[in-house]
Amino acid sequence: MQNQTRNMITTRKCFGFSLLFLLFLYPIIITLFTPHTINPLTAVDLPLSTNSRWIVDKGGRRVKLACVNWVSHLDAVVAEGLSKQPMDVVSKGIASMGFNCVRFTWPLFLATNDSLASLTVRQSFQKLGLLEAIAGIQANNPSIIDLPLLKAYQMVVGSLGENNVMVILDNHISKPGWCCSNFDGNGFFGDQYFNPDLWITGLTKMATLFNGVTNVIGMSLRNELRGPRQNVNDWYRYMQKGAEAVHSANPDVLVILSGLSYDKELSFIRNQPVNLSFTDKLVFEVHWYGFTDGQAWENGNPNQVCGNVMTNMMRMSGYLLDEGWPLFVSEFGVDLRGRNVNDNRYLNCFLGWAAEHDLDWAYWTLVGSYYLREGVIGLNEYYGLLDWNWCDIRNSSFLQRLSALQSPFRGPGIEETNLHKVIFHPLTGLCVLRKSIFDPLRLGPCSETEAWSYTAQKTLSLKGTYFCLQADGLQKPAKLGIICTDSGSKWDIISDSKMHLSSKVSNGSTVCLDVDSKDTIVTKPCKCLNNDKTCDPASQWFKLVDSTKSSTKTKSTFQFNPFSDLPGKDYLWKFFDLF
Repeated sequence: MQNQTRNMITTRKCFGFSLLFLLFLYPIIITLFTPHTINPLTAVDLPLSTNSRWIVDKGGRRVKLACVNWVSHLDAVVAEGLSKQPMDVVSKGIASMGFNCVRFTWPLFLATNDSLASLTVRQSFQKLGLLEAIAGIQANNPSIIDLPLLKAYQMVVGSLGENNVMVILDNHISKPGWCCSNFDGNGFFGDQYFNPDLWITGLTKMATLFNGVTNVIGMSLRNELRGPRQNVNDWYRYMQKGAEAVHSANPDVLVILSGLSYDKELSFIRNQPVNLSFTDKLVFEVHWYGFTDGQAWENGNPNQVCGNVMTNMMRMSGYLLDEGWPLFVSEFGVDLRGRNVNDNRYLNCFLGWAAEHDLDWAYWTLVGSYYLREGVIGLNEYYGLLDWNWCDIRNSSFLQRLSALQSPFRGPGIEETNLHKVIFHPLTGLCVLRKSIFDPLRLGPCSETEAWSYTAQKTLSLKGTYFCLQADGLQKPAKLGIICTDSGSKWDIISDSKMHLSSKVSNGSTVCLDVDSKDTIVTKPCKCLNNDKTCDPASQWFKLVDSTKSSTKTKSTFQFNPFSDLPGKDYLWKFFDLF
């Protein structure tokens, strides 16, 4: 009873804290839900299907998956965090952070081992000696404490659905526990805990169980295939069987196929396409973390590492986009304390890549702490969006960086204006915008950026005007001008990362776009182009992203085209003096 009382008190404090933090996040949330942005709180026209490389709704409009992973495959086989918050609070929090879906993990044995699936939540925790977690769930989610584990799993899916959050069911592992290693018995078909026939039985059961549950929009067949048994022949043999089983049991869901080598390797599809009875439900998934490449980000030059890794990613999986298949980055993540150099450098590169290709994705993870992970009770998850107590957001600036990627830049049904470029800054998650022609260019919400064009002459111009981006001199703000033929108006995309925008000023010096402490766009000497392992070029990384979305910004009285908005062209030469 003392434990229960303590948890109930903690819950009240947490809930108040959560409301205060949502008020703190209000500007970010408003940015996410501005006009012309698909609001993740608005239900889309389900079910989903595919149109070439895009995921689309029933009406054919692109739906971008901006997901977060919620873990339910560990030893307790209960969605993490339910001892600390009511599931409805968690579901609402997911939506309020701008995510429109959850990749919800489950272990195979939940669907194939009746003795496990019939355990109640209370009994599962009792077996593990997690008495305080029992008190917490009794306080926060009493309706599930005596439900069987499978019913509790369904309840969480239902809670997400009530809050208009889509769900992808991810078969993460067979035997409940932390994932993954090459020798945990869960890695590939034929391993100790991975019987292919039992796996298909489990997929069929889950697909059938959630048939008609409209917010369940996809099933990921298996997480991170790996280990010494892995081979391409068995991949085709069983993944195609699994895909057909799921589609037969539930033809509404997207069928999501992972690759080999911890979901990094899909290059074999280039030579042998998947052979299925259906095509408009098929999605491929890939994983990419900083540690995927060891300590290369910390030990190498970030520009060179970014260029090499992106080239490898496109070779192994990204090429599928060009071949007309959707690619879902179902796991990426970083240490959100911000002190991991390897992760920090990787993230800047990843966000540029994700924006450039307008990828669907799922962040790992929502989880702030675990009931029990690898023998540790209450382990703090530093990759988690939520803090240990599941009340506070671990790193609010990270949410800002994700916000521009939570809405689509383009795709079927998103043709609000002609194809153009936006200038995205991965370090901040913001885009280059102008307040007026008299003010310096600054970073701001990507929903407010104007349309830019990048010409064959390498000029960056505001579409519909005669203004182009100009380098005015070293350590000076970049400006808009009308004379767009000199060297200061030419912008080369340089460095291995392809994210430096470089120009030459009047004295012949080469400069790159950069950002100062006030988010003003300035020009500075280009840094960290090669060899140097100690510097960080992130402030100078910009990505030109294709978009067909119109700006939400209201045109001010100072925003005008000199040819269309001035009383007459005779004023043009007077106008030059402003620059």
